Amino acid sequence: MKRRVAILISGRGSNMSALINAARAEDYPAAIVAVISNRAEAAGLAKATAAGIPAEVVESKRFGKDRAAFETALQAVLDRHGAELICLGGFMRLFTAAFAERWHGRMLNIHPSLLPAFPGLDPHGQALRAGVKISGATVHFVTPETDAGPILMQGAVAVSDHDTAATLAERVLEVEHRIYPEALRLLAGGKVRLVGDICATTVGAGTGNFLISPLVC
Repeated sequence: MKRRVAILISGRGSNMSALINAARAEDYPAAIVAVISNRAEAAGLAKATAAGIPAEVVESKRFGKDRAAFETALQAVLDRHGAELICLGGFMRLFTAAFAERWHGRMLNIHPSLLPAFPGLDPHGQALRAGVKISGATVHFVTPETDAGPILMQGAVAVSDHDTAATLAERVLEVEHRIYPEALRLLAGGKVRLVGDICATTVGAGTGNFLISPLVC
């Protein structure tokens, strides 16, 4: 039976669309049952509706700084849709420790850097200022600490000397769209287990080409 997944968004829903498209496959082990935004103006809501996915709004601003009250309202919507797993797709809202622990091992986020490097805001700017030659994206479990949960999957891209934060973000976004559906496939398919702060999978690591940057002959 397919696992029931809710996607939480705050904006355009780019990764949301990648997950919805992947879940259309008959052999995909998850079904997207709801898209929920904390902002009524989020562009991703219309995309979800167009894809036939129930789209709902739980406005966070009306709760002010009362995160627990917002999460109570959010949990009610999740319960109504029978959500078993959560994927965050550009969800710009921090959770309380209680909510993160309630969904421990069942809530994923994607961050545009190779965590633990460059957590938080402006990861592409951080990467460029650090002069790294390889960056990428990370799918990780959500914990009370920001961008610090067990890592499920990562994908990498080379960084050019001519990159700006915008050009690097564009290439990393392509990686995000590839790895997020595959990470959810592993979790929904029961191929993931958490061992303390480490995520282990029953599939092997990729073999073949290394990603080396700058390229050497």
